[in-house]
Amino acid sequence: MKFICSRDRLMEAISIVQKAVSTRSTLPILDGILIEASSADGVKLTGYDLETGIESQLESDVTEGGAIVINSRLFGEIVRKLPDNQVSFETNNQMQISIESGSSVFSIKGMSADGYPKIPTVTDAEKITLPQGLFKDMIRQTIFAVSTDESRPTLNGCFFNCDGFSIEMVAIDGFRLALRKQLLGQDLPVMKFIIPGKALHEVGRILGGKETEVVVYSSINHILFDTGKVRIVSRLIQGEYMNYRAILPKTSNTTLLVAPTAMLDAIERASLIILSEDRRCPVQLSMPNEETLVISASTELGTLREEIPVSITGEKIDIDFNPRYFIDALRVIDKEEISIIFNGSNGPCVIKPTEGEDFSYLVLPLRR
Repeated sequence: MKFICSRDRLMEAISIVQKAVSTRSTLPILDGILIEASSADGVKLTGYDLETGIESQLESDVTEGGAIVINSRLFGEIVRKLPDNQVSFETNNQMQISIESGSSVFSIKGMSADGYPKIPTVTDAEKITLPQGLFKDMIRQTIFAVSTDESRPTLNGCFFNCDGFSIEMVAIDGFRLALRKQLLGQDLPVMKFIIPGKALHEVGRILGGKETEVVVYSSINHILFDTGKVRIVSRLIQGEYMNYRAILPKTSNTTLLVAPTAMLDAIERASLIILSEDRRCPVQLSMPNEETLVISASTELGTLREEIPVSITGEKIDIDFNPRYFIDALRVIDKEEISIIFNGSNGPCVIKPTEGEDFSYLVLPLRR
């Protein structure tokens, strides 16, 4: 194998596929990156940990085709330190890899590509094409609520639901729910599946701007995200997802209208004196009148009390929350004003837009 490429482009491709390289495998070959070159298809780098596989195409000048596996960590460190932007990559029949740039020449022992596991092929798949910017935002606005509790595997991913007109993405961790909905029009495929949080996190990192598209292919067991330059394949989580619509309250005793940035800033200031996730250190929300929300916190470090202007209709409440759950939701909201619905001082609250149904964030209170 022999090819020449840009160091910066090579480093970018390595950084992308490294996210799928195993870090705790007993198989040395899974610690590596598969490099394949051909005069017809160019150079492709692959990382695969038997759960998630990432392929990245690399612009290069291929003079001799072939395939080899090289240790991921070592490869990344070498390329990062190369002195010149042009890199020459060459292998011989003894699995020896030569990496040359400027006056530096590395000679590294590689591994046979024959032992590298094949990434599953997504066959008989349905597909949906989405703007990359939209899908990236939907991931960002839900993934923080994916559960890490392995005893409830269906909650370890985001639920993707397309009804033919709109798409919904939902994440639940037992204490909060994040739902993002986007109306796209007719002629969409009807499909639903659970995407593992790890894979979705990597998809969110590689997606680009609004002018480009990503094609999502889904089969019974696997899902493929294809941006043209990068392909990510992952197993789907099997099982029935929780009935999230039944969780969202249908009534409200109190409705609060507030600027999300003002509330976020106040809760973040309250969090400065809360040094742990301890349930005994909540942020307290209280409503002395119809135009004021009081945010307060008290710990061994000190206290904070802050008033922010709001508009309140319904019953006044006094309620405690884990500040992290509010912060995560408020940070991803792009509206200038939101509605927060409360059902008493012990019921869940729901953060929603003042108009439409683009998102819903449910947060459970802490009992005193």
